[in-house]
Amino acid sequence: MESRQVLYFDRPGPKNTAALLEAVARRVKELGIAHVVVASNTGQTALKTHEALAGTGAAVIAVTEHAGFNGGDGVWLKPETRKEMEDKGIRIVVASHALSGVGRSISRKFGGVSHVEIIACTLRMMGEGMKVAIEIAVMAADAGALPTDREAIAIGGTGRGADVAVVLKAAHMNNFFDLEVREVLAKPRVLKAPAAAKPESSE
Repeated sequence: MESRQVLYFDRPGPKNTAALLEAVARRVKELGIAHVVVASNTGQTALKTHEALAGTGAAVIAVTEHAGFNGGDGVWLKPETRKEMEDKGIRIVVASHALSGVGRSISRKFGGVSHVEIIACTLRMMGEGMKVAIEIAVMAADAGALPTDREAIAIGGTGRGADVAVVLKAAHMNNFFDLEVREVLAKPRVLKAPAAAKPESSE
């Protein structure tokens, strides 16, 4: 039976990004992973992921927050950054959040909690980045950017940067419970960000 070490970070946050991407690049090569999906609203973490995976042949899929997430109709991704990402072959997915969606609107207007929000809160028991990694895998699969018949790596973070990576077999939203997390490559040991470093948007 093969044993593997999980990379544990003392605290969540962007300072873990470089070490996490090194671990991801190693596992991509070991498993022959063809797709890596990463949460990236400004595009910076996606660009770092692309650089870290240079020469591996793995495709990078960047999933951003949906338009209007922070009010208005805009997105975090600037046109010039989008062009840079596209020129490098990074697939960009902008989609409704799989683990909130319309349910969040119902909760805000009428109170209570939706089924998907319960799933999201349960996943946050393993860290915000874990919830994000699983959610973006579903979003990318639903967009047709991530296959569901083979293993991939999903990268999430607590606010900016990246601090969680998992090997998983993705699933679509309508088959959510078919999703399989097969390996945890990295995660923070302490899940709450320090008070002075309030989580912002993922880079």
